[in-house]
Amino acid sequence: MYESIVDLNLNDAKVRTKWQAFLKSLGIANFSDREVDKIDFTIGIYNGDELVATGSAAGNVLKYVGVCNKGVTTGSRFNAIVGELVNRLFQQQVFHIFVFTKKKYSESFQHIGFEQLGDTDVAAFLEMGGPNIHDYLNDLLKVPNQQYQQIGAVVMNANPFTLGHRYLVEKAAKENDFVYVFVVSANTSLFSADERLQLVREGLSDLDNVVVVAGGDYMVSYATFPAYFLPDNVTATDYQTALDARVFKIQIAPALHITTRYVGSEPLSKTTNQYNQALKRELPPDVQVVEVPRKQDQTGAVITATRVRKAIKAGDLSNIIESLPSSTYDFIKENLHELQARITKGMTIDGN
Repeated sequence: MYESIVDLNLNDAKVRTKWQAFLKSLGIANFSDREVDKIDFTIGIYNGDELVATGSAAGNVLKYVGVCNKGVTTGSRFNAIVGELVNRLFQQQVFHIFVFTKKKYSESFQHIGFEQLGDTDVAAFLEMGGPNIHDYLNDLLKVPNQQYQQIGAVVMNANPFTLGHRYLVEKAAKENDFVYVFVVSANTSLFSADERLQLVREGLSDLDNVVVVAGGDYMVSYATFPAYFLPDNVTATDYQTALDARVFKIQIAPALHITTRYVGSEPLSKTTNQYNQALKRELPPDVQVVEVPRKQDQTGAVITATRVRKAIKAGDLSNIIESLPSSTYDFIKENLHELQARITKGMTIDGN
């Protein structure tokens, strides 16, 4: 019987119920709004009235790819579903595609042209098309004889950039010949990705051996990491942090000759502390992790971007002047009403 690919309307309760039941039979059980609401389109293959394969796309990320594992057509169905998803994205001028999937499916994706960027015991992260990770790394600034120098790195969200962030980078700059500061590119913070990148660059412009770059798609954000394929008994944070660390260790650090990564100690945020612990487990011995005690303000309190965001919401900047470089403070002062409007519209100020 010829099996054709059809669109699945997940707004149709009957279609969605059958779709979820099929994926549950394959061990996928997370259909939270956080996961499903981001889907742009879903396709499937039916054998008679029975759904035997499906796949979805959310932006440039493939999700909920599942194929019935009975019969000899599993491989061809997988190829058909993924091929159709890729073709449709290409038609939409999306030429760089990611997939987060169970590790056991990584090889199948690699067979049809995806490159694995990193994996854990459960999850794998792959990409297809371009510009890919090699293009990203090739475009970054290098210094002469970089392979013979001491290279450090800092990864930050900087929402916004504070003197605490500055303190961390200053230490890295003193202890290394050259330092990369990667600013997370996900646009899910109070300060946009472009604003954060600009403020970090302005706040570090006097440090000659520091280069500030966008993290691109390779500093995996909590906001973009899908968790639908993970077992019920684990948290997404566990696997996101491990996968992020392995992408850095396997792909980024060797290409740039990074041997040390600096992180700020985290006495306040459980999630960030968990991330620091993951880095300490995953990166050595190839990349050493240096945890730097957080800088304190004049009152002895730890400088945090969270406190800055709360001050913005309250409209009282008097208590945060000493926590910010002048470039960040001036930006906040000039754009206070816009930042407050974003908060009013629902932009969260929680988190790190």
